[in-house]
Amino acid sequence: MIYKADLHTHSTASDGQYAPAELAELVKKRGAEVWALTDHDNVDGVAEAKTAGEALGLQVIQGVELSADDYLNLHILGYGFSAAAMQSWLDSLKGGRNDRKYRIRDFLRTKGLEVPLEEVDAEAAGAPIGRPHFALVMLKHGMVATRKEAFDRYLDTPDFQEIEKGTKPSVQTCVEKIKAAGGKVSLAHPYQIVLNGETLDELILRLKGYGLDAIECYYPIHRPEQTAEYLRLAKKHGLHITGGSDFHGEKNKPNNPLAAWELELDWLFK
Repeated sequence: MIYKADLHTHSTASDGQYAPAELAELVKKRGAEVWALTDHDNVDGVAEAKTAGEALGLQVIQGVELSADDYLNLHILGYGFSAAAMQSWLDSLKGGRNDRKYRIRDFLRTKGLEVPLEEVDAEAAGAPIGRPHFALVMLKHGMVATRKEAFDRYLDTPDFQEIEKGTKPSVQTCVEKIKAAGGKVSLAHPYQIVLNGETLDELILRLKGYGLDAIECYYPIHRPEQTAEYLRLAKKHGLHITGGSDFHGEKNKPNNPLAAWELELDWLFK
C-alpha cells in the first residue's frame, strides 16, 4: 500500500528546532500520513511524538538515526525496534555525544575559533549536543556567514573526520543492534557518505549482509540523477525504498523542508 510519509525527522530530543508535539502538527499540516521521529542516538522524544501524532491521525513509527565510524556521514536509520532492547546501548551512545562537545571545541580552537561551550549548551537546551548547535553559535558570533559554511569549512571536513575516528560504533554494529531489537534498517542520505576505498554499490552489498532492508532514495537534496541511481541500486540489491526530509527546522537546516513522499510501506509494518 502507498502512503505519504516522512521517515527522517529530528526534534529537540536531539538537534531539531521543534519539540516532538510541535513537529507532529507540522508533519500533519505537510500532508504526511506516516511519520518517523529519528533523533540522533536516542528515542527520548518518541513517546511524546506518538501521543501527539496519533491524536492527529498520523501513523507514528519509532525511529532513530545512528552515526557509524566507517565513513564520514555514514548514517543508519532504524525503525520499529524494541526501545527496551536498545535503551542501554543508546544511553551509552548519548553519553559519548555529550563528551563530543569538548572534542569539537578543541578542534575549532586549532582553527583559531573560540566557541563558547555555554552558548552551545544553551542552543542544545538539554538535548545531546551536535554539530548543528556549534554551527548556530558560530553563525551568531560571525565566525561564518551561513550554517552551511560552518560545515563546509570546519564541521564536515576530512580534518574533522579524523577527530571522530574511533568514537562511534561500526556500521555493522548499528545495523545488527537494530535488527536484533526487531527493527528495520535503511541507509540514510547516500549522497553524503564520504567513501574511501569502497564503492557505494559495494557498501550496500556489505550492509545487506548485515541485515539492511532499505535505502533512503528520496531526500530533498538528492539531484534527480542521484535519486535514479539509488532507486537502481535498491532494485539491484532487492532492497525497499524509504524517503525522508531530514527536517531539523528552518533555523537549524533551512534546505530540508518536511516531506510527504509516496512510498510503499507494507514491509515496514510487518
